[in-house]
Amino acid sequence: MLRLLEKLPPGRALEFLHKIVDGICGRAYPRYQDYGSIWSLSEWMGVLEETMTYFKTAVGKNISDEEAAQQINELNSNYQEAITKCLKGRKEEIRNALVENVNAISSAQLQDFDWQLKLALSSDKISMLQMPLLNLDLDVRENGEIKPISIEMNKEELQTLINALEAANKVAFTDIILCS
Repeated sequence: MLRLLEKLPPGRALEFLHKIVDGICGRAYPRYQDYGSIWSLSEWMGVLEETMTYFKTAVGKNISDEEAAQQINELNSNYQEAITKCLKGRKEEIRNALVENVNAISSAQLQDFDWQLKLALSSDKISMLQMPLLNLDLDVRENGEIKPISIEMNKEELQTLINALEAANKVAFTDIILCS
């Protein structure tokens, strides 16, 4: 699909690429009506998606300039130069936008935590219990104020929490790389 960029007159390529990066960074994407004479609607959607994906992947995965150039080596040298110039010039801006998109998922941030392991010897229902319990105290900053959160968990609940946190970490890492 990136080969479809070559339908764009070489003089307009850099402008188009910068508009793509503008869109990634939260500003206006290029409009189809400005490029409708160059690409059909399906081609437009393809070239837009492929170009965004290229920039996001190149920055999100922090690939080297050589690797980035290798991914577009099938293009005419004028287009390779335009893409490389745009990528190098706006790499930090793209990175900031990707990080902002991930951070926008939640404004709450973990500031501190403390934990204690307790052994419950009995309860009001069972005289001999001997169940390990974890007390987890979280200090979460949300909208500038710190909220204390206390949680008591048994072994199964702790394992469920750990699994959920590992899954969230994988999703967050993937979002940084390919954030939309």
